[in-house]
Order: sequence, then structure tokens, then C-alpha cells
Amino acid sequence: MLNIGGPKSTACDGLSRRNCLQIGGLALGGLALPEILRSEAQSGIRRTGNASGAAKGIIMVLLPGGPSHLDMYDLKPEAPSEIRGEFRPIATNVPGTEICELLPRLAGMADKLTLIRSLMGARDDHNTHWCSTGWESHPPMASSAIVPGYPPGDWPSMGSVLSRQFGPRVLGVPPCVDLTPLGPDARFILRTPPTQPGYLGAAHAGFEVQAVDRRNIMLNGVSLDRLSDRRALLASFDRFRRQVDQEGLTDGIEEFHRQAFEVLTSPRLAEALDLSRENSRTRRRYGLDVDYPLERDGKTLLDQFLLARRVIEAGARCVTLAFTRWPFGRMLQGAYNWDWHKDVFNEARGTLPLLDLGLSALIEDLEERGLLDDVAVVAWGEFGRTPKVNRNAGRDHWPNVAGALLAGGGMRHGQVIGSSTRWGEVPLSRPVHFRDVFATLYHQLGIDVGTTQFNDLAGRPQYLVGDHRPLPELV
Repeated sequence: MLNIGGPKSTACDGLSRRNCLQIGGLALGGLALPEILRSEAQSGIRRTGNASGAAKGIIMVLLPGGPSHLDMYDLKPEAPSEIRGEFRPIATNVPGTEICELLPRLAGMADKLTLIRSLMGARDDHNTHWCSTGWESHPPMASSAIVPGYPPGDWPSMGSVLSRQFGPRVLGVPPCVDLTPLGPDARFILRTPPTQPGYLGAAHAGFEVQAVDRRNIMLNGVSLDRLSDRRALLASFDRFRRQVDQEGLTDGIEEFHRQAFEVLTSPRLAEALDLSRENSRTRRRYGLDVDYPLERDGKTLLDQFLLARRVIEAGARCVTLAFTRWPFGRMLQGAYNWDWHKDVFNEARGTLPLLDLGLSALIEDLEERGLLDDVAVVAWGEFGRTPKVNRNAGRDHWPNVAGALLAGGGMRHGQVIGSSTRWGEVPLSRPVHFRDVFATLYHQLGIDVGTTQFNDLAGRPQYLVGDHRPLPELV
């Protein structure tokens, strides 16, 4: 195995005839890059761009734990106090549309947003499977029972579909990038890897970037300092080539290794993940220039929004992040997510202003850079919260209706789609399924969901979203 030496390394490990070039530290879905590239070629991946005029990417903002639709986008000011809660709605810049007072920045750009107040298709399960694939059915997984109806191999995430359909946009940048943490707490809360490949195979799994904090971004064990030190990398490969030639192992490095080398040594992803390259004005927009004394250790995850913009701009097709207060983890262990069974209003007071800042900054930044029509943004969680506040001043799981926010992607915005009943129990008008949203996003990205099929692991063709179709209000 070739160890890629950092600045302190002086030589590569020795190679035997049983060794081969593996870049295991930069694995996608557990595979070394050469294996991934080989699998892509065997699966007949197309390395062409989207249909002309289609959106070029998507940023998916997961709010794991189940955000409270009644305290964000669908307030019920006329309801009894045990339902309406403690927040008041404020006017947005779209006449007649109101959202929570804790989201003033988003309220000021509502003409660039679509709010869905009748989202359905969730289950009472902390599982983001339907947020990343659109489908409720799934195999058994940690803390989630089996839901029958999934194909052999399970459903693919949106990023994996884009990888399979279009391949990379830019050499050296994986088409599907996952910024969510990789620790056991994160996987326990999400259940489903946000960029799981499903039946499309590991070649189309997302590139998992372990974003620990803005000073310690890791790529499956390879630090940015090591990844960005191209001179050290090139020296390592030069030594490898010389040793191969001297030992007569082969006449050269096979094609897949050459492609892996190109991906590894490209500066684009490493540079995109290096926030020190951003100017002070942009960092200030995302709130990265101020202290947060009320947050744990003074830290936030606001940098995830800026990382997402930088990675999508560098050439990724799909970037996924999970946003909460820092640190993201199990609330029973003192960390944060959106599962507010108690003290929901104080939790919202701490979390919603951060979401308001980060999400609005992302949308503004994309627009200022001329990318908003090309990049769709969707923010949602796995379900909503109960209309009635419980005895612990919290709201419990509520899969009957939820909310979502969309922006960009060449869609028609400045509108609210659907409504919930008087107290927010179920959809009242225009129910919208998760797969309706997926169909819309696929359409904007240049994929016809009515005709596009891929074979599952049993060889049976599968449509991406069944019989769901794009929302005419948006396209």
C-alpha cells in the first residue's frame, strides 16, 4: 500500500509484488479510488454534462431530528396557547406570507423562496431516508425497523443518481459530496448515509468529508494540509513510479490508477474545503467573523453553509450538510439536533437565528455569484412536530405533516405551496409528497423522471420516484 506522506514524511513504504497503488485514505463509500473508477467504467457511467439549460447542482440542508413546522414556516397565531406556542409571525417581503419572528433574514428574501406547508410521506422514525432518497421504504438499519417495498440494494440518494446519470462535472471533484459528520452519533441520528448509493452501487456513493470544525477538516483521515501539499504528493508518486520501474512490476500504472491520481492530486476539492481562502466580506456574511459566547465552546456549524457553496462552485453536483447547533449529536448526551421533546421554544431561540443566518447567507451568496438559477437549495427534516405542546414544554414526533423550504434551481419562487389544517395536524390543501419535491428537483437538473430508469441489484428497472411528477407551481 502506498502511504501518501505529508510534510514530515521522507519516503514511501516499500512495495512488494503483492502491493498495488491504493488511495484508501480518499475512499468513496469505503472503496479506494481506483476501485471506484473501475466500477464506474464497468457500470457504463456517462461523463457528460446536464441537459442544456438545466440546473447544475443541488445543496441539500438536512435538519435532523424533526424541525417544528409550527414554529418555523406555518405558525398558527389564532390557535390556543398550547398549540400556537410562544412565537409570533412576521411579514415577509411577499404580501400575505408570514413566517416565524426568529427568521427575519429569510423573511426579507421570501420572494426567492418557496415554502411548503403540506409536506407528507414521512414516518415516525428518526430516519432521513426520505429526505435523501424520497422513499419511505428501506431495509432494516440501526434503530429503524424494516419498511417493506424497497428494491434489492435499496433506493439511491439524489447525489448518487446525479453521479450515475451525469458523472463528474469537473475532473478532480466528486459529483456527490457529503459534509455531515461521520461519527456514530451522526449516523445514529440520520440512520441513512445522506449520499447512499443504493442499488446504483458503491461507485456512486458520496464523497464523505468529515468536517470536524473549521480548523480540522479531514477527508477520511487525510488532512487538508496533506491533501493540498501537491509537491509532497507528487514526490510520493514519483518514488512509486521509480520503484515500479526498478522492480519491473508493470510497464506503467493502469488507467484507473492514473484517473485516481488525477482526482487525488487535483487542487480543486482541497481548495474548496479551505475556508482560509475566503475573503473577510464573505466570511462576515456567513457570521464567521464574530464570537458566539452563548454557544458550546463558542462554536457553530455556520461554516457548513460556506463550505457547501464552495464545493458546489468547485464542480460538485450535489452537496449535503446537516445543520444544528454545535455539536451535532444525541440530545440525551448533551449534544444538539432538532428533536425537541422538551423546552422547544428555548431550543428554537438558540437554533433558528443560526439557521436564519446561514441559510440566508448561502442564498444571497449564490445569487451574488450568479449561481442561484443553477443551484437548487432544499432545507427539511424527517418529520414535523405535534401541534400540542407537551407537559415538558416540547413538541413530539409528527409524521402527518411537515414543512420545507426551497430556493434557486431555476424554479418559480415567492410562493407558499399547500396548507395544513387549522391547528396544523394534517395537510388541508395541496398535499406535497417528498417524491413530488424529488421529481421537481430531478426535472430541474435535467432528468425526466417519467422515462429514466436504472436497474436494481436483481436486474429489474426502477423509476426514480415511482409515479410522482414535478410540481407545476415550480417548473
